[in-house]
Amino acid sequence: MPEGDTVYRAAKKLDAALGRRRLDVVDLRVPDHATADLAGAEHLGTVSRGKHLLTRLRHEGSDWTLHTHLKMEGSWHVYEGRARWRRPTHQARAVLRAGTTTAVGFSLGVVDLLRTADEPDVVGHVGPDLLGPDWDEEEALRRLRADGHRPVAEALLDQRNLAGIGNMYMAELCFVSGVHPARPLAEVPDLVRMVRRARQMLDLNKERAMQSTTGDLRQGRQLWVYRRDQQACRRCGTTVRVEMRVDAEAPLRGERASYWCPSCQPR
Repeated sequence: MPEGDTVYRAAKKLDAALGRRRLDVVDLRVPDHATADLAGAEHLGTVSRGKHLLTRLRHEGSDWTLHTHLKMEGSWHVYEGRARWRRPTHQARAVLRAGTTTAVGFSLGVVDLLRTADEPDVVGHVGPDLLGPDWDEEEALRRLRADGHRPVAEALLDQRNLAGIGNMYMAELCFVSGVHPARPLAEVPDLVRMVRRARQMLDLNKERAMQSTTGDLRQGRQLWVYRRDQQACRRCGTTVRVEMRVDAEAPLRGERASYWCPSCQPR
């Protein structure tokens, strides 16, 4: 699932491409909204909220929000003129066109259309956004500390605590903090520093497609442990390990992988 900085870039791309322009086409290719008629709507802006995208429209005096979520396979592309789409047409779930500019959402995991006033119904549960203008460190820490027995990996991935961390940043944060992913949150020696590092990581990567937590942008050198199982730890040389786990508080989300170095991150 995309990290928060990936969704931030998607929002920025859509916002820049569509501006405050009139949309000649608003084509939502999902059963619930296939008949929605919003042609002629003004695009008021697109913003990210954690891993959620909110595209705000004004049509005939009413404000609407197109709420989308990339989930595992989704992406938004922007095309000019008659440029050929880079993914199959049957994967398109939303098409927005303003003049010669077309934005296409492919394989989106969520496509909702709702009144803008009702946005809290779909993102109200989300915790402080690490890349949001209203980031609230104290509130994020309060939410995390409220469940100190929970493994740090699960707590960081829970978007109700703080929004924007996916599996990659979780693994990298645990490594640079010297914390095993299964350690109870209450035993993290410096939670404030971990949360500040999380924000720093996402902020440093939000403007570039090549994510890096090591400070090295060379291919194969960008990450410390994520997806590096059976390879040598960059810091000590110990073999990096991986373990699949199920979040006890959200078992229906399925298994996720934890990567760690047994020497740098002892249990």
